[in-house]
Amino acid sequence: MRIVVASDHAGVDLRLAMAEEAAELGHEVVDLGPAPGEPIDYPINGAKVGRLVASGDFDRGLLVCGTGVGISIAANKIAGVRAVVCSEPYSAIMSRAHNDANVLALGARVVGDGLARQIVREWLATDFEGGRHARRVELISELDHS
Repeated sequence: MRIVVASDHAGVDLRLAMAEEAAELGHEVVDLGPAPGEPIDYPINGAKVGRLVASGDFDRGLLVCGTGVGISIAANKIAGVRAVVCSEPYSAIMSRAHNDANVLALGARVVGDGLARQIVREWLATDFEGGRHARRVELISELDHS
């Protein structure tokens, strides 16, 4: 898969760990930054990743800010994005299996590197189940156009 990653300045270290994990799993990873010490507001990179995933240029996106909440809200403003904040693997798995989430956001002040890597592994390995869940995802997608 092609995966785009980005964060705000609070999430740099965790973003690097997540990007490394995805690359070690064999995925193509493009990191939009920022560089350590470079300030950036989370809505900027949340929207960038959202646009790149929604356009189809990337299969999935990984985002980090202090809590994961703000950057996921920004990404979810982009039509076609289903961003989810996760702090444990079960929600990450279910967000893929039932909601076909295409962007994962984590909080650098919430989860450590080891847990983040586990969440990323599970999220990237889980396929969308389709079936009855496809109808629900379609209902979510219709909201993009209302």
